[in-house]
Amino acid sequence: MLNLGYAYTTIVSRKYHGQNLLSHLASLYPHSTPQAWQQNLNNREVTVNGVIADGSESVTVGQTLVWNRPPWIEPDAPQHFEVLFDDPHLLAVNKPGGLPTLPGGGFMENTLLRLVQKQTPNANPVHRLGRATSGIVLFAKTPQAASKLFANWNTPRIQKIYRALAQNIAQRDTYEILTPLARTAPAHRFRVGRQPKWQTVTVIGEGNLTGAKQHGVKQHGVKQHIRHHNI
Repeated sequence: MLNLGYAYTTIVSRKYHGQNLLSHLASLYPHSTPQAWQQNLNNREVTVNGVIADGSESVTVGQTLVWNRPPWIEPDAPQHFEVLFDDPHLLAVNKPGGLPTLPGGGFMENTLLRLVQKQTPNANPVHRLGRATSGIVLFAKTPQAASKLFANWNTPRIQKIYRALAQNIAQRDTYEILTPLARTAPAHRFRVGRQPKWQTVTVIGEGNLTGAKQHGVKQHGVKQHIRHHNI
């Protein structure tokens, strides 16, 4: 689908004070080369404090930088979701695989956020699932609900269960996995590494459908742990 474009807005921080605008754009949005950014500037797509920029400027702390990205054709994605729970405070939906939760990576309108907000404009997701992952996404419908969920999300008061289809059959009923995960650059994916990202994960085998109960942690990597431990 062809979307309506988007205005990406940032405020220049003290860290970048005095930096050349073209260099700043290339570092801020590294998906495009400096040559591509110069073309965007030539197309009058970038403003600094509301004034069209040409790239030769030096940015100043506190300035408002806007890239008015023209409309682009987004990749196809599912256009449906199932409502599982809905009350005045919370909304739980079943996200299909292939639909991003949030804008990013070339997706803007073809996201669960946009689809949900067409029906419930005040709903905002408390967490996200990867584009390929299907499952429950919880939305807060009030600031009070969002505040309470965010405060408790990574505590034992909220239990999260992830399921993945494993290649092998689990040999035991229960595994306790303490292997740490580390973030890899530049794709920001997770691998088994030195820095711990898990506290305790109990993996429960049921044929080759494997569930992971997550306790008090911020990052999940069910597939990485299954692969690493040959489950």
